[in-house]
Amino acid sequence: MAGYDEYAAAVRQLSARIREGERGAVAEAERRRTLHAGVTQLGQRLAAQEQRLAQLAAAAGLPAVADPALGPPAVPELAPGPGALPGSVTGPGPGALPGSVTGPGPGAAPGSVTGPGGSGVDGDPAVVLAETGRLVDEVDRLGQQAEALAQRPALLPTWSPTARAVAVYAGCAAVGALIMLVLVVANGIGVVDGVTLGALTCAGLPLISFVAGWLVLGRWGRPALATTDPPRYAPLGFFICALLVPLAYCVTLVLFRLVR
Repeated sequence: MAGYDEYAAAVRQLSARIREGERGAVAEAERRRTLHAGVTQLGQRLAAQEQRLAQLAAAAGLPAVADPALGPPAVPELAPGPGALPGSVTGPGPGALPGSVTGPGPGAAPGSVTGPGGSGVDGDPAVVLAETGRLVDEVDRLGQQAEALAQRPALLPTWSPTARAVAVYAGCAAVGALIMLVLVVANGIGVVDGVTLGALTCAGLPLISFVAGWLVLGRWGRPALATTDPPRYAPLGFFICALLVPLAYCVTLVLFRLVR
């Protein structure tokens, strides 16, 4: 009976190992399904990011940046190939997107994965997948920031459109006033006659200042992603330029007479 008892114990031990192996196989299959779903989701997010970047580049009039060696995001097959070590993850081959999970190369240790750029990383593929997801989240955050900045004009981006227009027209009128001062000095030494000075002061310089402000707002007051022209407040700008330049001329005459 001793032999039978030993045989029964061996059978029970073998049965326990078989059940343990079956449970391990189920757990491994579930782990692979989870990894495959995660990689599929990351691939979809990368494809959406690439499409959005192309749209933003087209809206901003910039050339789309694309590496011809990079194809569409590939979903790796999470099954070991012939001769692969247990626990390895087989990813896309040459030309795969950065951040893809690939299996161990020749001589790699079991459970190792190859990170972006071919750098070897020893660890659980799930950890690498989580790190890749974190990087994709960071790309999303930076993309949202870039899109928000692209909605602002390059000139005085934090100002309201009305305040920006007032500042631009006032600045152009100030430049016109400086030119007017030069003309006043030129009139005093006889280089410019009084009729020309009066015409430029009352009509020429205000009009030139207004047109300059209009062009500046159209060029630097327009957001990169704007689909329509920004408001330029033409009546307000014309009023500012038509008021400030002649007013500066009157103030200059008063000061010259007081100095004399």
